[in-house]
Amino acid sequence: MRIVVADDAVLLREGLVRLLTEAGCEVVAAVGDGPSLVGAVVAHKPDVSVVDVRMPPSHSDEGLRAAVEARAKVPGSPILLLSQYVELSYADDLLADARGSIGYLLKDRVVDVDDFLDGLRRVASGGTVLDPEVVSQLMVRRRASDPLAGLTPREREVLELMAEGSSNTAIARRLVVTEGAVEKHVRNIFTKLNLTQDSDQHRRVLAVLAFLRS
Repeated sequence: MRIVVADDAVLLREGLVRLLTEAGCEVVAAVGDGPSLVGAVVAHKPDVSVVDVRMPPSHSDEGLRAAVEARAKVPGSPILLLSQYVELSYADDLLADARGSIGYLLKDRVVDVDDFLDGLRRVASGGTVLDPEVVSQLMVRRRASDPLAGLTPREREVLELMAEGSSNTAIARRLVVTEGAVEKHVRNIFTKLNLTQDSDQHRRVLAVLAFLRS
């Protein structure tokens, strides 16, 4: 994978570069501010960018805003947000893109390098990877209107695990049911959310987006 790393903390940025290089990835740019991230994405069109949410000058949401801008200039460019904080101000702009290729992980909760690298690969290949805490805070913010009212409790449970990036096999193992049962729940979710088969849009990603907005 060709990767752009954006983090203003020099030690963390260089640590990520070393980790990714040792894992066989090519870090095409390592930057420390939002404008540099946008420039790097436009120049290199990486397979995925690892972006800190809070960067100079105000250390609030510059990284997140830069990620939104980068996706606007290079449509569908994969972004994995890696932060200590859940910042939702511009997250909707990223998550609303039905093309997927979006992740949001919390630094303090990444405890396994292989899991982190797997998340990178899934985002690079068009998937959505979200820390459960991010999912939880997004849910709290959006309870006012619920487009998922027609789902059963089990279907909601399956959809929540989908939002965390779990495969059908992983969901079956987590819920102690057969993979066939999970596939049936997923089909029901697609039907109830009116997500018909469409080669231009990924139904699994669209279902997760509907869940996050609910």
